[in-house]
Amino acid sequence: MAEEAGIPKARAVEDALTAVEKAVETGRALVAENPEAFLPDLATALNNQSAMLSRLGRRDEALTAVEEAVEIRRGLAAIRPEAFRPDLASALNNQSLMLGDLGRREDALAVTEEAVQIYRGLAATRPRVFVPDLATALNNQSLMLRGFGRREDALAAIDEAVEIRRGLAEAHPDAFLPNLAISLSNQSSCLSGLGRREEALRAIEQAVEIRRELVAGHSEAFLPNLATALNSQSNRLSELGRREDALTAIDEAVEIRRELASARPDAFLPDLAATLGNQSGCLSELGRRDDALAAIEEAVEIRRGLASARPDAFLPDLATALSNLSGSLSGVGRRDDALAAIEEAVEIRRGLAATRGAFLPDLAVSLNNLAGNLSDLGRRDDALVAIEEAVEIRRALAAIRGAFLPDLATALSNQSLMFGGLERHEDGLAAIEEAVEIHRGLAETHPDLFMPALAGALSSRANTLSELWRAEDALTVTEEAVAIYRGLAAAHPDAFVPALASALNSRSNRLSELGRREDSLAAIEEALNLVLPLLEQGRNVPPDAGMHLVQAYLTRFQDAEGDPDPELIERIRAVLVAAGLVTEEEDDDGWA
Repeated sequence: MAEEAGIPKARAVEDALTAVEKAVETGRALVAENPEAFLPDLATALNNQSAMLSRLGRRDEALTAVEEAVEIRRGLAAIRPEAFRPDLASALNNQSLMLGDLGRREDALAVTEEAVQIYRGLAATRPRVFVPDLATALNNQSLMLRGFGRREDALAAIDEAVEIRRGLAEAHPDAFLPNLAISLSNQSSCLSGLGRREEALRAIEQAVEIRRELVAGHSEAFLPNLATALNSQSNRLSELGRREDALTAIDEAVEIRRELASARPDAFLPDLAATLGNQSGCLSELGRRDDALAAIEEAVEIRRGLASARPDAFLPDLATALSNLSGSLSGVGRRDDALAAIEEAVEIRRGLAATRGAFLPDLAVSLNNLAGNLSDLGRRDDALVAIEEAVEIRRALAAIRGAFLPDLATALSNQSLMFGGLERHEDGLAAIEEAVEIHRGLAETHPDLFMPALAGALSSRANTLSELWRAEDALTVTEEAVAIYRGLAAAHPDAFVPALASALNSRSNRLSELGRREDSLAAIEEALNLVLPLLEQGRNVPPDAGMHLVQAYLTRFQDAEGDPDPELIERIRAVLVAAGLVTEEEDDDGWA
């Protein structure tokens, strides 16, 4: 995330813009009479104008203003570097953020690297004055590098910013602790992006701790930042499979932002909507689908109101909320409503992408989701058309920037599923094999980050091979997926034990297809023994997913003409009764 600041009320920003536009107009008149005296002031006014325009969502105009400020300050710095290089670096920092907002990542990165270079030189000669500015520039450089897919470089930049700000905060905590928390949050995101989940959690926990201290000492001024850190903490906990803890963190963030939005709706409603979206995701992961739907419906309502008033600023967020709403509606079986929501999201994003290529990745996401909704409704030909467009977009993006390769692989995996729904299994195999090849290459360079996706793609490939009656090949591929998930579950049990159980279930299916009934039974029994403790504790596995494994377990026993373990059956029954999936009166046949 970028350097944080409170969001002024829209009316206050518009008033500020009116004032700064008058300052720009006055500055131009003064420069016409005496450029040497008044060019610095005009550049400052343009820099401020850019900030106001950006806050109002008028990004192209914001970039134009800051570019003029940079041009003026570059000219001044060429004549008097000692006096004007700091101002040039500051304007470059802002220009970089504006370029990033417009999706011009290469240009944004080049500009922020120039700002870092200037500040590094200034900090070398006057560290007390410019080391804090160097940390800010490094923080922004990390953001740009991450957006460009250069994850290790992004981490190196933010690590340096954290080191600088930690030293500054030790000497002057009141002045620099807030900035240290910002850099720790960004460091957490970088570590997460590299699959270093435990380290990412530790970094965001430090940020949360700092922000709690700041709230305790300064009350409401730091509450928005605490809510932001809690939101990120929830994401990190979810990545580690600690879903209950993730929900606790996001619930606190929602509570804070609801209180802030109640007092200042223009300032904090956007943040409340974003947090409600994340809360919906946490509730969905815990199987609380009705609660998840209620949260995302509130988020959509907020986003729709904001987009109605300021479409340039808030239409993209409305499309995101509608996409999430579609997923929640699907989760409760309201497929027609889910389709209507994702179609609206596609329409919005198609319009945005028509004028700004930066929105093409988002359009591909919505097309991907649209394909799933259409498939759920049996409209398989339409689903294939949608996913093929998503693949086409992502293939073009990946050809330009390798950072889009994971998204291309995801779209290919889904395309394979759509081919399967149309019984075009050879085409489906070609698509999933390309996805596996991409994921394998990514996992070789970033195993912590991409091994889970490789395992998932291998499982899909095995299913397709099974449809083509290539049972031995399907088993071989499944064994590789199981081996990967075993390693992941050993390192991160909360996050990957459910996935390992699912892969073992697939292994059981493959073995059953080959007539190896005893081995098939052993595989599903291992899966159930892994998942049952989580089900009993109400952790990480929705009860209906457990029900699926139970049914597979009983089916395997019927195939083997044996009797299931009565103690295991009793534990299963207790879990299913507690979840309301079966009644105490039903016999075993009632839930097979």
